[in-house]
Amino acid sequence: MSKALEGVRILDFTHVQSGPTCTQLLAWFGADVIKVERPGEGDATRGQLRDIPGVDSLYFTMLNHNKRSITIDSKSAGGREVLDRLIQSCDVMVENFAPGALDRMGFTWEHIERLNPRMIVASVKGFGAGPYEHCKVYENVAQCAGGSASTTGFGDGPPMVTGAQIGDSGTGLHLALGILAALYQRTHSGRGQKVLAPMQDAVLNLCRVKLRDQQRLERTHTLHEYPQYPDGRFGEAVPRAGNASGGGQPGSILRCKGWETDANAYIYFITQAAVWPAVCKVIGEEGWITDEAFATAQARLLHLKPIFARIEQWTMSKDKFEAMEILNQYDIPCGPILSMKEIANEPALRASGTVVEVDHPTRGKYLTVGNPIKMSDSPTEVTRSPLLGEHTDEVLTALGYSADEIAGLRADGAV
Repeated sequence: MSKALEGVRILDFTHVQSGPTCTQLLAWFGADVIKVERPGEGDATRGQLRDIPGVDSLYFTMLNHNKRSITIDSKSAGGREVLDRLIQSCDVMVENFAPGALDRMGFTWEHIERLNPRMIVASVKGFGAGPYEHCKVYENVAQCAGGSASTTGFGDGPPMVTGAQIGDSGTGLHLALGILAALYQRTHSGRGQKVLAPMQDAVLNLCRVKLRDQQRLERTHTLHEYPQYPDGRFGEAVPRAGNASGGGQPGSILRCKGWETDANAYIYFITQAAVWPAVCKVIGEEGWITDEAFATAQARLLHLKPIFARIEQWTMSKDKFEAMEILNQYDIPCGPILSMKEIANEPALRASGTVVEVDHPTRGKYLTVGNPIKMSDSPTEVTRSPLLGEHTDEVLTALGYSADEIAGLRADGAV
């Protein structure tokens, strides 16, 4: 069975997380991703957060599956000539260098377009055009600048970043979508183009409901779904909402049996209006079904704290899986708080390919996240990340270099 992106060749100039997330996703869909790395060093993450001395870190391996690695010294004449040939033979170049770095290397858009008018050049940058466009950005900076941190956490505490890598990996996902759109447009335009995904923009896109709430707040001066209502005060900006859903259906994280010793013995519980009678029956408060103080969704917004306190009395009598099984019988939206250990050992995630075991020649077997997007006609097989420069000779031979020429490039330190 063919792959969705079979025949598409990606020149991968990325490093660390945002860019490699993008190119790994494209590789999972079947693109031939050629990762360009510095001779002797490679991607910085090969050596970061190592758990086994002298072996590629999990940070690197889990972001670079299904790729080929070639080492090139872009500062040497021979290395630049190799890169020119690669540009001529590839469909997409992806990079997440600091602003202006690619130009300083001599690979301006004009140079690339001259070599290959069909080339798509896709870039991750911290900020788009504006006062900060030349600033370097990392994950937590993007979360702060994109509006996530100011709206995450509890009202009486500081801004919080989230464990989900919405700045790096989130931007990589956005960039992958832009690349696919550009590839499709090229089928009828015949031209390449530049694709830019600023990290600030990507985080903001994921925080769009908070921009929605900012406008609602400016108009009404209150947000009834937030925990500050009805007793607290609202300022000029959207406040931190704790574990409230922030949407039309109030929700909260509640303790379950064993919470005293298990940091993840909790469940997320949503009091959806359609199942309110069922909620009342499950927790033994049938009288709330007709009580004017609880009978409507609007009325319940005034009493969310005591409502969730009563529901928590019930959840604390069950472990999180028992509670979920009971609640799902009544279609009450809920979900257990799963630890990374529980997720790693979940059989259903292994069976679906969401969690995958990979064998590496120097690391041995390890777990990684598989393709989160499932396609019926393009199944994903997750293969290991490449060793540094593992495919250099293979790629150079395909570019037309002879064995003697490759030996010469090596002697000059170009590859």
